[in-house]
Formats: sequence, structure tokens, C-alpha cells
Amino acid sequence: MNDVSPAHRLFPGAPESPVLLHVPHGSRVIPAAVREGIVLDDGALERELDHITDAHTDLIAERAAGRAGATPWRFVNRLSRLVVDPERFPDEREEMLAVGMGAVYTRTTHREALRPDGFDGRPLVDAYFVPYAAAMTDAVAQRLEAAGRAVVVDVHSYPCERLPYELHGDGPRPPICLGSDPFHTPPELLGLAEEAFAGFGGTGVNSPFGGTYVPLEYYGKDPRVTALMIEIRRNVYMTEPGGPAGPGLEELAAALARFVDAATKAI
Repeated sequence: MNDVSPAHRLFPGAPESPVLLHVPHGSRVIPAAVREGIVLDDGALERELDHITDAHTDLIAERAAGRAGATPWRFVNRLSRLVVDPERFPDEREEMLAVGMGAVYTRTTHREALRPDGFDGRPLVDAYFVPYAAAMTDAVAQRLEAAGRAVVVDVHSYPCERLPYELHGDGPRPPICLGSDPFHTPPELLGLAEEAFAGFGGTGVNSPFGGTYVPLEYYGKDPRVTALMIEIRRNVYMTEPGGPAGPGLEELAAALARFVDAATKAI
């Protein structure tokens, strides 16, 4: 049950819990063989990782899991999204291809070259994206079998100031942005999140980032799989960009735990 892949890990929760905390963008780790295909020098790469990594979100999820009444399951990406981004569509459906940030990024957050022109990302998709998607699909299937439903909670963060790669960054940037999906996010689930995170100065929906992650096997097909993305504005809990966490981290963990408890009991 405990996935020990070097690329991702499933941390077990309570057998009866339907909640799966998903942390896809919290790591800075890039395998040496993948690093060879990135054109940035070491300093530029570190700066890019500062901007692109959802720093400390793995810790927020871990602390929340420890506080929750029924421990949620946690699926954590142990590699940087600069290896592959497991939340992108792996084909032409992905709108972020327009800025070189599909499943395999070829451009940086500032729209500069990350990989060479003509880079073939298919080997990375085969080596990392496909196994990750299969493991996440299996994790959701386990929750469906054990609890009769699955609640996927994406844990992300985003910068105070819009970065050049953002396609929809001209809207509000609230302390907590809640990403929803018309099929997989029932109003009740959204309402529970709005209540749990009300103490951080305001919540918004689908701005500056929208939608939420559901494995493609279930996406738009199985209403037993509900999902919500939680995007935390980084100045709420850390020093930007890429700096240390502050006291806001524990407050966020407590809020996430309240949401987990409410989602476990409701919907």
C-alpha cells in the first residue's frame, strides 16, 4: 500500500478516510540525467526553482494530516515539476503548451528557454508521467474501494506577483484561491473549504488559477470522485521567492485539517 518509488510516494492514512491530499509541485529534486537536458546554468536553475516550486506545501499537508481526526492519505511528488508536470494533460488538450509548459516544460516562468528547441519530451513522459498517473489512479481506486468515494485535495501555492507564464493572471490574487471543476467539485465541498480557510483574509474561486486534478480514468466520468484545488498565496506562509516558511504554515495546516475533517464527514 505504501508506494516507495523515488518519483512519488503514497503515505497511508486511516483505512476509512476518503480524502487524498495531493502535493504535486513541492519538490526541487531533478535527477542528474534530466538535469543534462536543461539549458540553464546552476544559478539560473536555482532561481527558476524558487519561482516554480510550491515550497513547503508537502509540510503543510503533512502537518494537516497529523492534526486531522481521521488521517487523510497523502500522495506526494518527490521530483520537481521541471522533470514532468503530472497535472498537465499529456497531449494537445493542455492550454499551457502555448507558453512551453505542457507535461514537459520547454520554457521557464519568465518564458525563457529551459530546454533546447525541438526537445523530445516523450521519454520523460514515459519514464515519469505515465507511472505517476498510474499510481495516482490506483490511489484513488483504493479510496473508492475502501470508502465508496474519493476526495482529492490538491495542495498548491502561488506568488503574490503575476509571473510572465501565467495565462490567466490578470484577475484577483486572494490569500486562498480555490480551484473547482464543474463535474467534480460539488458546491458543498467548495463551501466547506471557504469556511475552513475564512481566516486568512479572503478566499476566491478559480483566479488566478482554476480547475483541479482528477486522474484521467475518472475525469468527467465518475461522480464518486470529488476534487478541489487549494492555492495558497505564498506571502501567507513564507518569504518569496523560495525562502523559509513562517508561522502562517501552522495556521494553514490547522485550516487544512479542519477542511479534511469536514470533507471526511460530509458530501
